[in-house]
Amino acid sequence: MLAYLFRRLFAAAVMLVVIILVVFGIFFLVPKWAGVDIASSFVGKQADPAAVEAVRQKLGLSDPVFVQAWEFFKGIFAGRTYSGGGDVTQCSAPCFGYSFRSEQAVWPVLTERFPVTLALALGAAVLWLIFGLAAGVLSALKRGTLWDRGAMVVALAGVSLPIYFTGLLSLAVFSHSLGWINAEFVPLEESFSGWFGGMLLPWITLAFLYAAMYARITRATMMEILGEDYIRTARAKGLKEQVVIRKHAMRSTLTPLLTMLGMDLGALMGGAILTETTFSLPGLGQKVLDAIQNQDLPFILGVVLITSLAVLIANLVVDVLYAVIDPRVRLA
Repeated sequence: MLAYLFRRLFAAAVMLVVIILVVFGIFFLVPKWAGVDIASSFVGKQADPAAVEAVRQKLGLSDPVFVQAWEFFKGIFAGRTYSGGGDVTQCSAPCFGYSFRSEQAVWPVLTERFPVTLALALGAAVLWLIFGLAAGVLSALKRGTLWDRGAMVVALAGVSLPIYFTGLLSLAVFSHSLGWINAEFVPLEESFSGWFGGMLLPWITLAFLYAAMYARITRATMMEILGEDYIRTARAKGLKEQVVIRKHAMRSTLTPLLTMLGMDLGALMGGAILTETTFSLPGLGQKVLDAIQNQDLPFILGVVLITSLAVLIANLVVDVLYAVIDPRVRLA
């Protein structure tokens, strides 16, 4: 088990280096090859030429590519100093970039908004796992019944309807018309009840989409597993049906769902743009949307890095959970 864990950690470290280099290439090399002035992208196309030249010197865009890549890589772990034209800007570690347009380091702004995105993703994940797994398992056990057909119709609607539609509909019905829920966001440090009420509709809206997908995949996987030989053997041995489902069928069903959960949670750590925009949540999704509209490249770069790292960490956790759930991984 320890050898397996060390192998996965080593692979994750290598992948981290690859991710950082790929992100550097996307934001610094590809635009240059396409003839785009990177310095103008960092300060704005309408900026004064002197300001553009100062940023060009600070970023070291005239240095060789390997020097630029090293400074970018080193800045993430040890911080970075942007100097040029007599002006010095310090970006403390971890330096995910510095916005010369808003004169802000990227990392403090992203960490200020990250708790909102984290709360949104984790709260929705709890809901979609509970309801998605329950609906999928019951549909597989009651195949062809009215419950099965009704649950799959609801799941199909959840997959098909976009979040901005279900989000606005839930706001119109439960917040504005009925007044049951106050959907206005309240920081957690101000009021737990206000924060919980403001997050409830976003949780339900986001969970509705993912629960529908998880229910359909759980149903299909469970139906396939229930036809396996080892399930028939467990039943032939006289085990209770609850034991067969819980101990044998569910463990095999969870394996593909863990893969999905790692990818979905990792992607949501970079911001659920549609959900956060619909409910006016001050998370990473709202920030990256503002950065795109304002062409604030460093913040876009920072969110891409955070999303990539979150997906990497989530998949590392999933690999460890594989070994807990599936004995074949430990034996291998």
